[in-house]
Amino acid sequence: MTSGSLAGGASNASDRRAEWDESMAFLTGLAAAVVEDSRVRPGESVAGHGPNRTGGTLIRPGGRNCYPAFWIRDFAMSLDSGLITPEEAIHALLMTARLQAPQDRFLPSGSFVPRGAIADHITFGGEPIFYPGTLDDAEAQGQPFGYYPSLDDHFYFVEMAWHAIVVCGREDLLRTSVAGVPFLERLALAFAVPQVDPESELVVCDEQRRGVSFGFTDTVVHTGKLLFCSLLRYRAAVWMADLLTRAGDRAAAERYARIAATISSEIPRTFAHDGALLVASTGLSAQPDVWGSAFAVAMGALAEPAATRVVGAIRQALASGTIAWKGNVRHVPTDADFNTSTAWERVVGQQPRNRYQNGAYWGTPVGWVCEAVAAVAPAVAERLALDYVADLREGDYRQGPAYGAPWECMHPSGDHRQNAVYMCSVTAPLGAFRRLGWVPPYLASGDTLVPR
Repeated sequence: MTSGSLAGGASNASDRRAEWDESMAFLTGLAAAVVEDSRVRPGESVAGHGPNRTGGTLIRPGGRNCYPAFWIRDFAMSLDSGLITPEEAIHALLMTARLQAPQDRFLPSGSFVPRGAIADHITFGGEPIFYPGTLDDAEAQGQPFGYYPSLDDHFYFVEMAWHAIVVCGREDLLRTSVAGVPFLERLALAFAVPQVDPESELVVCDEQRRGVSFGFTDTVVHTGKLLFCSLLRYRAAVWMADLLTRAGDRAAAERYARIAATISSEIPRTFAHDGALLVASTGLSAQPDVWGSAFAVAMGALAEPAATRVVGAIRQALASGTIAWKGNVRHVPTDADFNTSTAWERVVGQQPRNRYQNGAYWGTPVGWVCEAVAAVAPAVAERLALDYVADLREGDYRQGPAYGAPWECMHPSGDHRQNAVYMCSVTAPLGAFRRLGWVPPYLASGDTLVPR
């Protein structure tokens, strides 16, 4: 628990410590169970899709019938949980690299896959699908989910690489070629796919040639300069600088370091908002972005005094009850919805307010919110975490078919719950809690958890 947060008498502090330790142990065990149920081993099928013919174990976005394919971002966002084995991480990385777009390709939908593009998801048969909206129909992919492939996956590919090379100790990959293309060249190609504003280094798109900024808002139309994808580019640039330094290319490393520094300086003035939270974009759907604001602080992308302003806004929103319910977090504060019909200005399809990405509450960003406020308000961060774990405990899917937590998202209206046994709802917060030092690092070993 964060130092100084155990207020009250010794007995009360002891009770709170016991509650905390038990909650973190419960979360770790639940996350390990979800990851295990998300594994698709060679030859296995899920919900009529498969078998897995990729040559290694895949980890899909959840258990039961959840998303029967391999999603790059969900996997990358789960790596910090410590529950994915090095073998699984290396297999996923090399498969993703092999399926990187080898050349420009125009699709029947009118969308365009540029050379170097990274898939949105990969089927159990090993076919890359570059857009959301279809599970495995390669011919039908694309519009209305973007002219370009999902932009964020290019930076998650860099995250997968950094994890494999640095965390898993595979520095040999820096000198490896995949399908005849040097691995570092593949990373550089992917990094360069999303279009950027050359002065600010921020990721940009317009309505005609749009790309998804972040897969957890892939049904939202964002245009102009894009907050979340730019934050992912910032972090990927930091990792690219580290990898190139390890490879001995200091000049290239310095170029990426400059990109990261420029993005960091540009974010607060580009995405500033009167309410202090950062906005999601500068064009369409420029609502205050809770997830992006918390992520910016958690990843160290904001310098002072911008970081302090954003943290203050998050604390105020938590206190006023506009961003969290049962420990889960909304994309847009309830008092900042675009209007009474929709949280975001424009969404794809007939997505009602307070459902899915248009106003429901999610477990995925809880850890970022906790990271953002923990240093200045540890008790607030811990209370959010305990509320989040309490809801998981109540609905724990291991209790039987009538239960489904961790859910992908939920909302009090109609006691709405969507997509049971969703992995990122527990692995992403667990990774953040590990970074905070709230839980010990673990590594999956078969079906058990062992300390690292």
